[in-house]
Amino acid sequence: MRFCLMMLLLLVSTGSYAQLNIFACEPEWAALSAALAGEQAEIFTATTAQQDPHHIEARPSLIAKMRKADLVVCSGAELETGWLPLLLRSSANPKVQLNAPGYFEAALQVERLGIPEKLDRSQGDVHSQGNPHVHLDPRRLLTIADALSQRLQTIDAANASHYQQLLQTWRAQWQTQIARWEQEYAQLRGKKVVVYHDNWRYLLDWLQLEQLATIEPRPGIPPSGTDQKRLLEKLATQKPDRILVAWYENPKAARWLGDKLQVPVVVLPFTVGADTHSQDLAGLFERTLHLLRGDGL
Repeated sequence: MRFCLMMLLLLVSTGSYAQLNIFACEPEWAALSAALAGEQAEIFTATTAQQDPHHIEARPSLIAKMRKADLVVCSGAELETGWLPLLLRSSANPKVQLNAPGYFEAALQVERLGIPEKLDRSQGDVHSQGNPHVHLDPRRLLTIADALSQRLQTIDAANASHYQQLLQTWRAQWQTQIARWEQEYAQLRGKKVVVYHDNWRYLLDWLQLEQLATIEPRPGIPPSGTDQKRLLEKLATQKPDRILVAWYENPKAARWLGDKLQVPVVVLPFTVGADTHSQDLAGLFERTLHLLRGDGL
């Protein structure tokens, strides 16, 4: 009888505290998942800050991780369209297929910017569902966190109170951070920037910066020498304050333009893990804002 009682307690304990396997497509969603699930989850990140998340190889090792996942957390809005569908199909994991509770697209939880009025593939790598890089607006992260926590509570109802508590703690801290950042970096408002790729739209919208141009002539298309000269002529009468490049992007074209215009080129981390300062979401924004203001130039 005593042995049976001990086994029953063990089974109950295991059922309540068994770790979820979370497959995060990008480091920002791994970081948010860790904050909202805590020790309740074991998290695997499919990409790193040194990689362009548009272009990832669907390796067998990723398929193996997907096969074990209880929850997949990705940007969505077609950011991973070149590799995620293949992983989902190859894994044959019913828990994380499209429309299953274990499949979560962060971008679809919020209002998206840059939804094209007309889809024309001749324009380059255009996302029909809008710009997917929603993690760069801390306000939108609040909404995404609410939705992600609710999804955790759905697929692991036994630990719903645990997820609710972590969400409340994270939300309070994050709102405090946003208020501080908006006050400390208000001087950035109205600054003009040129970006290499149109992946900073949400950050610029939050900070009220003006994007004058992209170095890429079309999304995903590297600039030619002619493209560079044409852009230089365009910017001759309206000089930007900064040229922004993501950590994983080739800065050569940006540096050429910066030299010609005598404008600083700022290489920003873009996601968690890009440098020693950006090891979580708060660190990512802190470092980004620090560099944008010019403290690290």
